Amino acid sequence: MQPTRILLADDHDVVRKGLRGILEAQPGWQVCGEASNGREAVRLVRELEPQIVVLDLEMPELNGLEATRQIKKEFPDTEVLIFTMHETEQLIRDVLAAGARGYVLKSDAGRHLVDAIEALGRKKPFFTTKASETLLEEFLESSPAVRETTVLTAREREIVQLLAEGKVNKEISSTLCISIRTVETHRATIMRKLKINSIVELVHYAIRNNLVKV
Repeated sequence: MQPTRILLADDHDVVRKGLRGILEAQPGWQVCGEASNGREAVRLVRELEPQIVVLDLEMPELNGLEATRQIKKEFPDTEVLIFTMHETEQLIRDVLAAGARGYVLKSDAGRHLVDAIEALGRKKPFFTTKASETLLEEFLESSPAVRETTVLTAREREIVQLLAEGKVNKEISSTLCISIRTVETHRATIMRKLKINSIVELVHYAIRNNLVKV
């Protein structure tokens, strides 16, 4: 049988090292690559074609939510496991909406990580108790609230994160391989859509919607 190929994405070397140790101790599992930010994770999924991606939510350049959206859009059969320190109801809703089918807290890695990978390997979802309850609530709600982030496109959310991380237009242009003029156009559109007028307000928006690490 072919090994289960797993990609790890976390901006902390020590976390990736710990995860690799846990996962490679399992027969038939192979960590095929590691990424230190979300943009690198998306690139490595294209190159390495793993079956399962373990993603931290809070990563530079492209956060875990946006990386999940891009991965699932391009590779719908690739399973995504969110591995994070946070477990708010809104965050769980965002994760589910992005297409991830696994959610494990870093504090529970010893108890749940292997079970979660096994479930995703069988194309079955795996969620913590709180995430499962949130999923049920979403199903029972007849008209869920529209998230503020749905106002923006995927590219606009990327630019919001980069701006909030202190990148200037030239750096964003280089990172996203688009012209500075296109960045300026996106930036103006973002400000108009969100009805804000300053970078400070934009940073507050990014923090409120989990687009950047606090």
